[in-house]
Amino acid sequence: MCTSLNPRGRKWKGQRGTSETISPTPGSGTGNCSSKGETVLAMPGFEDMSSVPQSIDNSMFVESLMPKKEIGAQRFLEEHPQYDGRGVVIAIFDSGVDPAAEGMQITTDGKPKIIDVLDCTGSGDVDTSTVVEADEDGYIIGASGARLQINREWKNPTGKWRVGSKLAFSLFTKELTPRLKTERKKKFDEKQREVVTAALRELTAFDLKYPKPLDVQLKKNREDIQTRIDVLQKFAEAYEDKGPVIDAVVWHDGDVWRAALDTQDMEDGSGLGKLADCTPLTNYRIERKYGFFSRMDACSYVLNVFDDGNVLSIVTDSSPHGTHVAGITAAHHPEEPLLNGVAPGAQIVSCKIGDSRLEGMETGTGLTRAIIAVIENKCDLINMSYGEPTSMPDYGRFIKLADEVVNKHGVIFVSSAGNNGPSLTTLGAPGGTSTSILGIGAFVSPAMAASAHSLVEPLVEGIQYTWSSRGPTADGDLGVSLSAPGGAIAPVPKWTLQPRMLMNGTSMASPCACGGIALVLSSMKAEGQAISPHVVRKALENTAAPVSKLAEEALTTGRGLLQVDRAYEYLRQCKDKPPVWYDVEVSRGPKSGAIQRGVYLRETHDCQRASEWAVEVKPKFHEDADKLDVHVLFEENVRLETGGHSWIKCPEYLLLTYNGRKFNIVVDPTGLNEGLHYAEVVGIDCEAPWRGPIFRIPVTVVKPIELLATPPLASFSKLSFIPGQVERRFIAVPEGTTWAEATLRVGGFDTPRKFFINAAQLVPMKKPVVWERFVTFQGPSSMSFAFPLQGGLTMELTIAQFWSSGSGSQTVALADIEIEFHGLLASHTEILVNGSEGATRIDVKAALTTEELCPSAILNKVRTPHRAVEMKLEPLSAGRDKLSDGRQIHGLTLTYKFTLTEAGKVTPRFPLLNDRMYESEMESQFLMLCDSNKRVLLYGDVYPKSVKLIKGDYTLILLIRHDNVAYLEKLKKAVLLLDRHLEEKNVIKLGFYSYLDGAITGGDPFQNALLASGELRPFYIAAPPDDKIPKDATLGSLLIGRITYGKVSSGNGQGKGNGGAACPAKYQLSFVVPPPVKADEKDKATEKRSEKKSTSQTLEEEVRDAKIKVLLSLPLSTKEEREEMEKLAVALKSEYPTHLQLMVEILQKVAGAQGKEEPKFSLEKVIDAADAVISLVETDSLARHFSMKSEAEDPDAAQVRKEMEKQRDALADALYRKGLALIQQEESAKEKEPDALSGPSHLESATGSNGEENGKDPKGEGIKSGTPALDQENGQVPVKQSDEVEETYAELRKWADTGSPKYLMLSVRREKRAGYLGKALKTLNDLIQDESKPPQKQFYELRIKLLEELGWSHWAAYERKWLSIRFPSTYPLF
Repeated sequence: MCTSLNPRGRKWKGQRGTSETISPTPGSGTGNCSSKGETVLAMPGFEDMSSVPQSIDNSMFVESLMPKKEIGAQRFLEEHPQYDGRGVVIAIFDSGVDPAAEGMQITTDGKPKIIDVLDCTGSGDVDTSTVVEADEDGYIIGASGARLQINREWKNPTGKWRVGSKLAFSLFTKELTPRLKTERKKKFDEKQREVVTAALRELTAFDLKYPKPLDVQLKKNREDIQTRIDVLQKFAEAYEDKGPVIDAVVWHDGDVWRAALDTQDMEDGSGLGKLADCTPLTNYRIERKYGFFSRMDACSYVLNVFDDGNVLSIVTDSSPHGTHVAGITAAHHPEEPLLNGVAPGAQIVSCKIGDSRLEGMETGTGLTRAIIAVIENKCDLINMSYGEPTSMPDYGRFIKLADEVVNKHGVIFVSSAGNNGPSLTTLGAPGGTSTSILGIGAFVSPAMAASAHSLVEPLVEGIQYTWSSRGPTADGDLGVSLSAPGGAIAPVPKWTLQPRMLMNGTSMASPCACGGIALVLSSMKAEGQAISPHVVRKALENTAAPVSKLAEEALTTGRGLLQVDRAYEYLRQCKDKPPVWYDVEVSRGPKSGAIQRGVYLRETHDCQRASEWAVEVKPKFHEDADKLDVHVLFEENVRLETGGHSWIKCPEYLLLTYNGRKFNIVVDPTGLNEGLHYAEVVGIDCEAPWRGPIFRIPVTVVKPIELLATPPLASFSKLSFIPGQVERRFIAVPEGTTWAEATLRVGGFDTPRKFFINAAQLVPMKKPVVWERFVTFQGPSSMSFAFPLQGGLTMELTIAQFWSSGSGSQTVALADIEIEFHGLLASHTEILVNGSEGATRIDVKAALTTEELCPSAILNKVRTPHRAVEMKLEPLSAGRDKLSDGRQIHGLTLTYKFTLTEAGKVTPRFPLLNDRMYESEMESQFLMLCDSNKRVLLYGDVYPKSVKLIKGDYTLILLIRHDNVAYLEKLKKAVLLLDRHLEEKNVIKLGFYSYLDGAITGGDPFQNALLASGELRPFYIAAPPDDKIPKDATLGSLLIGRITYGKVSSGNGQGKGNGGAACPAKYQLSFVVPPPVKADEKDKATEKRSEKKSTSQTLEEEVRDAKIKVLLSLPLSTKEEREEMEKLAVALKSEYPTHLQLMVEILQKVAGAQGKEEPKFSLEKVIDAADAVISLVETDSLARHFSMKSEAEDPDAAQVRKEMEKQRDALADALYRKGLALIQQEESAKEKEPDALSGPSHLESATGSNGEENGKDPKGEGIKSGTPALDQENGQVPVKQSDEVEETYAELRKWADTGSPKYLMLSVRREKRAGYLGKALKTLNDLIQDESKPPQKQFYELRIKLLEELGWSHWAAYERKWLSIRFPSTYPLF
């Protein structure tokens, strides 16, 4: 993923990416490795291009903002100005390119700069499958419910309009959205201040008129006015702007699909943004037009229509990153040519792979569709400044597609190497780890440091940025192919409100290299030379300028700085050579089972003896190459060279034919010094040695320091640092080590210094394990750290001074570091506690030296498995999801449903799919987690994310994509693991015992123990008691947590001394939930206790219950069905007139029918059904029972109480439903006959009913409508006659707490009926905030109605906006 990174020049933990936005303290870089004395492997005669004059004038300053000299591009263009990228099409795989940005309009020869703009992720997709027609006035109803006017000049032969809607903020970036929220909040606050002021004036007027109200009703009136003010304040505190809603309309004009947007909601009532005023757009590829949402956001958009008008893609960028990258590659500024990109004549295809729903992270769907777009648009080059760490280099679904687009379609693929340096083997996929992709490292020159970074004192010579990722790959390949300037001030989207900005990272180096390659391709096309991506790559690598004279620096810079002019000359000499490339496979032996691309020896056992490696070199041609004229005739005499390194032996010559050759090499590291060593076995064409190496076999040897002393301790002193200096030390971590504690002391400098401190280990088939810190020392001081380690693996300790840190000082920083190794080794790395066993034994050994054993274990997650309840496998869009050879991509949609009985943070996981982006065989995975109202609460992909959920029902929908249906069929049984994080107060701390019986007796708790070196100590970890196990942890669930065994003596890994903190070596702890405890037999007997019944009585009751069950199963969708239910209900009531449960079920059934086709009829039925329940409950008996105290031990009394509680609850529910129905009857009557309910109106003003306008008295000081009428003579409220609603409510208060959420709606309706709109709204808000149930649409609709009656139009509009967000009609598109 590409992200805006922090000043340290690299991503924080948990972020993924390869770009950096510079803060006021910019920069990064790398210096020399610790190993000395080896020569660089490069073609002779190349000057060192890393040094640039430090004194610059204004023109040099501007040129260095967009660096081109460093790669020879400027020299090349001065000699060949017409080869400026013309005729070359570059696909930008990124966050999207703004077509309105500076330099993104035309090429140097007047062609459109951007020829296509695509959102490959689907994050901007709108479902436009709903078809409507315009009314006689030319209006349609949009998907948002808005009435939209159609422009009568728009051509639409069918008269069919497709509608959809989209939340604007879902299209905007995380940088743009806050700015818009701030602007919108200002306007909202203006309206808020108006209504607050009006309410305060209303209260003041009331207090002036009634300074000391005595009447109860009068006090209620004042309370209601005060409540309104309080509600307004709480509304303001809870304000959350979800942004405007955009209505989209799609139609076919007879020639092409067109679309237009209604953005009135973004213009805040200004009259702008109307649908009819929008300029319709068709797919960008056809007309190359774009629009802007509004002047406030300044955000451009592109519209593309797919799937016969059913899907509209609104394309926006997900960050400024993509536009910046495109600008470096190919921006053209006719007015300011010095700011041109590297290849201003090239054209761009923008392929957005950064999904806006995932804050710009790439998805497999986006990557695959981007590959399809490359082939459709006949692109020559791809730049991809995105990437992730990987556990398996050169493997995975996308890597295969990349190989195909390069080898079959002849596209050159360039990508960033990553920003995870300075440790070795920190390359990101795909750029640094894939054979077919050129991985680019980031270089900074003195001119760049002075101009773009504005350093006080520029560098003496160019270096690699500190954070630029290093090779080799885990399978021995070099990793970094080339280097290029990794920083530039380049164009950014209009919405940033600036024309350009500074960013640096390998994300910037990659497009710089890509632009340079575009110049080379432009020349080849103009001169009619055939283009082979492999021949071009060989030219680039064999003509690169070395950055350093150290051979091992190839792992940092690759072959060196790209040189455009030299590559051009090289290719001119190669035009008659066959377009062949060489596939090199390396294996340790015939049965090793591991195919590598180079030799990488890193562990101690690798360096203790010589090893023999089998190498196979296979020439490769394009699949269309003629077999007789090309394959048969191919033959090369190859000389193998090692660069004079005696520790590598290989054959001297090799005859290479089409079928390839095998040979062996021997690597003997036994005589090498400790440290890093790098060399290559290269193949030279004997007939054309000027070509340089035609294939290379990288050989990397890391010879670690072995610690022989006890206890093991490593110390390094007097390490010296200048800006960009990197010091590496490789240590063979002793077997049994689980963590280390380090103390770093620095001094000798006079200005603050920034350092990277990394500890890295490689574990086979896992992503590199890198512990990292970026610290700033204000002056001489020391700092302690602790970090986990795995024994038996080499650790690379890397200390590097940040490339720009201390650049204004001439003093050298000195550092000493001491590392202590500790080990408390458990019998198992992951502990499983079986709840059915009660306790589990753990054996812990002090592996290295005396250690204090002090175990600590917690369980903080509940993990429950879920199977899919629905499965759907179908082909996806033929227009967007079909590969170039006709392979159709299919989608497997799995639907999971679960109920959360406890609120908390939840993380959904799919272990078979998660945590693998590029090394996965699956094309992509994408999930949506929705509540019961279809509102999306979480989007996710390969990396599990957490979300806070309340109690309720949820649906998780997972889409897995692939063209191989057989793979998808196997995934139909994929299990969802749902992790619920326990609240801190509910985290379970487990106990430890010295003996097994301690888990039963509670005796012999395990005490901290001091273990001698080699001593083994067993102890037992006890299962948690049943009352501590969460209720949702059912059989089949796991409780997940962690366990530690020791304490840190010197530090806690946070840079501060903290002896006694838990050691950083943490291990997963799992608890298997046992079967639940069976109910007590006594309780069962009590439940079943009843009078003995005759057979006839039992039969009669079972028949009755069966009839009731039939009644409950009847549907109520149509009038006929309801009539059928009524008939059966009448018959059953006649047959069982005294059966309370029957009447309760009928009430529930009838009440559920409210709001159907006949609301009045239904309300009457509800009242009748409620009365039927009420009539069967003997309230006197209930009152007597609940006034008596029953004996807790008496089972008969408990049974009676249970029955009485059942009757009470039935009575309360009936009274509640009857009260609601009575009020709704009144409201219906008022809507039909306004004067039907005559008498003192509860909607008249507090100053009387004299007809004064707006409820004001003749003096102009009145109260707004909505409070009960007052007697004008004495300020008293007229006494109302009792009514059925109040009687029902009073009765309900006897039997239930009317303030509980269950009955609050009646309180809301009652307050509204009385005219107390403020109190009604407050009570309704309390009901809405109840998290025991999912949001209910009717509550929010009532809130909107209350807001409208109060005259708070801005809040009513706000709630209407939220209504479409909380209660979408359908699930969104993937």
